Amino acid sequence: MGFMVHKRRRTKPSKRPRQLVVAQTAYPPALVEFMMQGWKPRPRPQPAKVKGYARFAARRRALSRAFPGEVLVIPTGHEKVRANDTTWRFRPSSDFYYLTGNQEPDCVLVLWPSGKTGHEHVLYVEPNPGRTDATFFTDRNKGELWVGPRLGVPESRERYQVDRCAPLGELGQLFRELRGRRRPVRVLRGVDPDIDRALPARPPADRELATALSEMRLIKDDMEVAALKRACVATRHALDDVVRALRRAKTERELEAAFARRARIEGNDVGFNVIAAAGEHACILHWTANNGQLRTRDLVLIDAGVETNELYTGDLTRTLPVSGKFSKAQREVYDLVIEAQNAALAAVRPGADFVEPHRAATRVLAEGLVRLGVLRAPLAQALDERQQLYKRYTLHNTSHMLGLDVHDGAQARPQRYREGRLVPGMVLTIEPGLYFQVDDLTVPARLRGIGVRVEDDVLVTTRGGRLLSDVPRASDDVERWLKRLWQGA
Repeated sequence: MGFMVHKRRRTKPSKRPRQLVVAQTAYPPALVEFMMQGWKPRPRPQPAKVKGYARFAARRRALSRAFPGEVLVIPTGHEKVRANDTTWRFRPSSDFYYLTGNQEPDCVLVLWPSGKTGHEHVLYVEPNPGRTDATFFTDRNKGELWVGPRLGVPESRERYQVDRCAPLGELGQLFRELRGRRRPVRVLRGVDPDIDRALPARPPADRELATALSEMRLIKDDMEVAALKRACVATRHALDDVVRALRRAKTERELEAAFARRARIEGNDVGFNVIAAAGEHACILHWTANNGQLRTRDLVLIDAGVETNELYTGDLTRTLPVSGKFSKAQREVYDLVIEAQNAALAAVRPGADFVEPHRAATRVLAEGLVRLGVLRAPLAQALDERQQLYKRYTLHNTSHMLGLDVHDGAQARPQRYREGRLVPGMVLTIEPGLYFQVDDLTVPARLRGIGVRVEDDVLVTTRGGRLLSDVPRASDDVERWLKRLWQGA
């Protein structure tokens, strides 16, 4: 953070604490004077309206109707420190983005009661004083010569089509007013520690705000579905790159790099840390170290998704034979997982319980485990809810919601999500898997160390489930996919 010495300041800076600790630099007055002169005036045309601005406004109005007469505070958060004075690439809070379309850090959306039931939509943003304030070169966190220009207050009002925009420096006064009036306030917690400290917590009320937003996000509109479809297409392209790399790759990290490269070319980034798990690492559900070797005799499990520039993510998993061909034992396990996935896909329909695809997949997996000689208990005992013996080999559920977050709608009430019913517009994953640990003596020796998961993304429609992803699934198709891309590499 630079040290401010120039006195001709026209814009009051934000009083919010900085997230970084950087060495301060004392700028000589002569340098400051020199830096403040000799800049060619730059036009500041009105920015284009953010794509989908009417939908963002409709979402804000829907949230407003749920909490009449209450102040709602939804921050986007700050850049997060990676190491000392460097940060991770900023990614806004999903709920904030869902309501605004804004991807800048430090912003805050406030819905202020207006009229009998409505709200004024106020967006607090970082001002952009241009070259009229020395912070453009002294502030290492926000100065435009250090990190690029911010949009600014009037420009943000035009771009995001909110009722009003205000500079971040006014937040302190707003919070003092809120504390003094004792108005009912709900805050989206856990996003901005400054705001969490500034406004007294009301745990039940704050949780209800987070829940309302999660439940709104369970149903995707056509703009969101289109973004998720693009995420799946980009994820397919990234998986193609992984397959090409697999021909000569020696380590899991090389496959991760192939995927991540495509994610930055076609989207914003990866939607979550890439899982590139070869051999027995595939039996660790969230293996992200990706520091293992690729051996010809092994399978490699790739669980990854490209996040689009609109921040919606795909989430696909494929398990590939490093040699290009499944062994007999690998094919047995893989084909059983595909059989379970097909059963789960057939169970996706409006009105069905959310867990119905999981039940369908689980039954197929349990039957297959008995057939493979892994489960020696009767099928009814293995499936008994009081015992669930099959879970030794498949710990996770078959589905989760997908959207702006890879595990979307996480704050929704159970009766609307896990204990609820499927509704057109929901997007969920279908991802059965089997994992035979290398040291599991209940598993026949020929199967130990094999881990298989196959995952696709599905839209619930009025007629059933529609795959958004288009990646080879059946074992024969996977082998042909590898052969085709390897021949063309």
